[in-house]
Amino acid sequence: MKKSILVLFTALLALPSYAQIKSPQPSAFGKIEQTVGLTDVKIEYSRPNMKGRTIFGDLVPFGEIWRTGANSNTIISFSDDVTIEGKSLEKGTYAIYTIPNKDSWQVIFYKDSKNWGTPEKWEESKVALKAEAKVSELPFKMETFTIIPNDILTNSMVLDFVWENTAASLTINVPTEQNTMASIEKVMSGPTKEDYFAAASYYHESGKDLKQAHEWVLKATEGNNDAYWMWRRRSLIEAELGMKKEAISSANKSLDLAQKANNKDYVKMNQDSLKKWGAK
Repeated sequence: MKKSILVLFTALLALPSYAQIKSPQPSAFGKIEQTVGLTDVKIEYSRPNMKGRTIFGDLVPFGEIWRTGANSNTIISFSDDVTIEGKSLEKGTYAIYTIPNKDSWQVIFYKDSKNWGTPEKWEESKVALKAEAKVSELPFKMETFTIIPNDILTNSMVLDFVWENTAASLTINVPTEQNTMASIEKVMSGPTKEDYFAAASYYHESGKDLKQAHEWVLKATEGNNDAYWMWRRRSLIEAELGMKKEAISSANKSLDLAQKANNKDYVKMNQDSLKKWGAK
């Protein structure tokens, strides 16, 4: 037995090792995270090198769709709706395709960002936006393809696509003014119903001042005829305060709203509580 085990162990040692070899990609991966005003812009792309080749008009032909980099899609995401060269683009993630020409580029924001390079079947319905990028000639050569957020102001930035001796520039405007005003109005107008509900829930679950929790949950539910979960919390707080009549009324309200919303869990919880509290 021992001899058999020794033979097997020796054989296993003789097997070749198939450890995965790590080597760099021919085109380096790049990632950019840039905040413009209050808007987050993220870009992920692969960065091919010139390697002595002529790029635009040769390796990257004029008038044809280019993946705008190498390997998998070049991807850009916006945390807010933006405006690109005067056209609106909803927040989200997009693949960037380009059609380079000598004097201008067409930049395409494509809704399907999970292709490897250009899609096998181009679907115009997935094109979210097309914009023209201005082309300028650089006084030097850029060896590695580079995407650069430039001229970053409070309300805008310029996105530069740079390679060889070419730069294609696209202006992107962000809603800093709208976001700032909305933030000011929210803060200055005081807590929202959700804020009051969150505070009441914390006080209730933590065993803190139930009277304060009740004041907050009253403000959360005032005129609120959809939030069955808020009315449920109100009924529980009222029950613990010994306000039986009010607790039953709030539970019935929660039950009615939960039934309209077809939330069976809240329907059952309210029914169980009403039975426990002796509601008729």
